[in-house]
Amino acid sequence: MEKQEKQDGHDRLTAVSRDGTRIACTRHGHGPAVILVSGAMSTGGTLAPLAGRLAERCTAVVYDRRGRGESGDTEPYAVEREVEDLAALIDAVGGEAALFGVSSGGALVVEAVASGLPVRRAGVYEVPFADFLPGGAEQQAAYARNLTAALAEDRRGDAVELFLRLTGLGEEVIRGARQSPMWAGMEAIAPSLAYDAAVMGDGLLPRERLAAISVPFLVVAGGASPAWMREGNRALAEAAPRGDFRVLEGQTHMVEPDVLGPVLTEYFCG
Repeated sequence: MEKQEKQDGHDRLTAVSRDGTRIACTRHGHGPAVILVSGAMSTGGTLAPLAGRLAERCTAVVYDRRGRGESGDTEPYAVEREVEDLAALIDAVGGEAALFGVSSGGALVVEAVASGLPVRRAGVYEVPFADFLPGGAEQQAAYARNLTAALAEDRRGDAVELFLRLTGLGEEVIRGARQSPMWAGMEAIAPSLAYDAAVMGDGLLPRERLAAISVPFLVVAGGASPAWMREGNRALAEAAPRGDFRVLEGQTHMVEPDVLGPVLTEYFCG
């Protein structure tokens, strides 16, 4: 890992993945290493507030997944390349780490741990597997088809709209988002939506991969999230041999770092 600079008291670093892709990351705090994996339309900065809460007792590492932020990208994409990115980060922080993923980043954590990376503990927050959402698998398949077509034609704005509809946002909110200053940044990383779609697969619980997770595996959901999300994540925990399920009352998919942070600090670095 190459050390680039210190920014706001945190180390800005670069790791190099197996295929040569440079992965930008930031290291917060001191203690056992925990790598935080963001979901769709997110960069490492999205999870920086959560990393700040863990930094009191952990070394919390956030990174820009390939194709986002300051990280590079190398074609062709495969989920295995993102697992190799995590392997490079784990090697850079000492050869072993814990992993925690949010939303579709949690699906990547499942794949990484099941692949046998040196992970001592793992956890996820609200991976949107749709087993308990009526028509969820069909919805995921249609989204993937339409997303592929939009990106093939470089209709990045349409790709972002497809994702926002998938999350349940209404048309008026989406129109407002198009007029916001953040829209250009969303279009910039729109191609990475295909990566999250690949990580999510058919949108259903990968039970065989979950059965291969031998380390402690914490699954957290928000008490104010839809019932299908909570039930799906309960099933996610039950499918892992050492799974543990918890609900944070009053929380939604946009979980508050000050609520989630203490739970993760105790679990990973207690």
